[in-house]
Amino acid sequence: MIPAPNMQTILFATDLGENSRSVFRLAVSQARRYNARLLILHVVEPLGSTGTAIIANYLSGVAADRINKDMAEEILDIMKQRVETFCLEELVAFGLDRTPVTEVMVASGNPAEEILETAKQCDVGMIVMGTSTRSFLGNAIMGTTARRVSRHTTVPVLLVPMAEK
Repeated sequence: MIPAPNMQTILFATDLGENSRSVFRLAVSQARRYNARLLILHVVEPLGSTGTAIIANYLSGVAADRINKDMAEEILDIMKQRVETFCLEELVAFGLDRTPVTEVMVASGNPAEEILETAKQCDVGMIVMGTSTRSFLGNAIMGTTARRVSRHTTVPVLLVPMAEK
């Protein structure tokens, strides 16, 4: 028999895309339902090889490394502020008198890997995330990140489909 998941902590993974508001509201409702802490994670993908090569072509190795490091730190700070603002706006719109959000985290790396690692480190009982990818025919499909997370996690994943337009 599979043991019931521990729902003391829920992880909401967001890309702050167009579907994020409805997914966040569902994550908040799940946290309230289980009286759980709600962790929020946004993952920033690192600058790709093309961007790194462009910077390296114009600057010395030390200067390019410093710019890449400074830019990465600044982007993470900016994104953390954006996620915090997003949460506050949604919680006010939701009319919540208490917030289940206990921590906002921003990481840099592969989104699926960071989500899985955060879920493991924080001992979450559920991951809530959206499926925000559409095919070239306009049909909703499960995005790469959602697919990888759902295949490789050991906890339930609540996948919220993209809202119809």
